[in-house]
Amino acid sequence: MSEAPIHPIVSPWGRFGLYTFYIDAEQPAIVDTGIASSPAEGMAPALDKLGRRLEDVRWILLTHGHIDHIGGAHALWEATGRTAQVVIHEADAPLLRSRQAHVDDYLTGRGRYLDDPDGAAKVTAAAEAVISGEMEPTMLVRGGETISLGGRVEISVHSIPGHTPGSVAYVVEGQNSVFVGDAVQVHGAANGFPGYTDPDAYRDSLAYLRETIRPETLYLGHPYRRTDGTPYGVELDRDQAAEALRESVDIEGGVRGAAHRCLCHGLLDTDSAYSPFAPVADDLGYTGDPTLEPSPFFTTLHGYRTQFSHQHRHEEES
Repeated sequence: MSEAPIHPIVSPWGRFGLYTFYIDAEQPAIVDTGIASSPAEGMAPALDKLGRRLEDVRWILLTHGHIDHIGGAHALWEATGRTAQVVIHEADAPLLRSRQAHVDDYLTGRGRYLDDPDGAAKVTAAAEAVISGEMEPTMLVRGGETISLGGRVEISVHSIPGHTPGSVAYVVEGQNSVFVGDAVQVHGAANGFPGYTDPDAYRDSLAYLRETIRPETLYLGHPYRRTDGTPYGVELDRDQAAEALRESVDIEGGVRGAAHRCLCHGLLDTDSAYSPFAPVADDLGYTGDPTLEPSPFFTTLHGYRTQFSHQHRHEEES
C-alpha cells in the first residue's frame, strides 16, 4: 500500500469551525463536507494553497448524515462537475436525500423533550440554510467495502453505529489513518455531553475501534473535550487516540449507570430544564444547557430510555 498525505481543512460556521479532510491521492477524496458554504469558503482556498483544485476531487466520503457533515455534499459534487462518487452508509442515506428527514429525526428524538413550539420550524430553517441540496448518493455502503483511490491507496469501510445508525469509519489501509466523524464523543463538544442515539451500539463501536482497528492516527469530526474540559484537536496520534477511546468508554459507562438509576426509579416531569432526566444531570454534575442544538443530553438519554423500554417489554413477553 502507498501512503497518502492527509490535510485537515477548517471551514467557518459562525463561532465554530467545521472540519473536513483532504486525502491527497491519485483520485483525491474529501471526508465530510461541512455545510453549504464550506466547499467555497473553506475547501477551495485551502486546496488552492496546496496546489490542488476542488474540481479534481473524485470521492466524497461521508462519515454520517448530520447536517454539519453532509451539508456541503451537493455543492461539492456540483463543483466536480457531478463526477465525484458520493459515499454514505445506507442507514444514513435518507438524511442526504431529504431535508425533511432531519426534521423527522428531531421530532422523534430530542424534540420530544424540548419545550419549544417552534422547534420543528427552526430545524426546517436550518436544514434549508445549511444543506446545499438534496441528492441521491452514488454509492451506498454497509461496512466491509474497499474503495480504491488509485496509486495503491485503498480505503476500507467499517460500520460503527451509535452516534447515528449509519456512522462509518474510513480507514486508509497501510497507514491506519482512521476517520470516524462524530463516532468518538469523549465528553462531547461545545455542549459538554456526549451524543449518541443507540447506547449499546455506541459502546460496541468504541470497543471495535479500540480492540480491532487500533488507529495509528484518529481524525475526529470536532475537537471533542476531555473530562477536564480541555479539547483534543481533530488529528490524534496513536497514544491520544487510545486515550480518547478509553475516556469515551469510561464516560459512556458513567452516563449508562446514571440513566439506568433514573429509569429504574421512574421518570418524573418537573420544571427542570433537564426534565424528565433531571436526576441524571444531578448524578453526573452536568450543568450545561440541554436545549442547545443539537441537544446531545436529550438525544442520548432518549436512546437509553428506548433501550430500557425494549428490554422490559422483552422480559415481560418471555
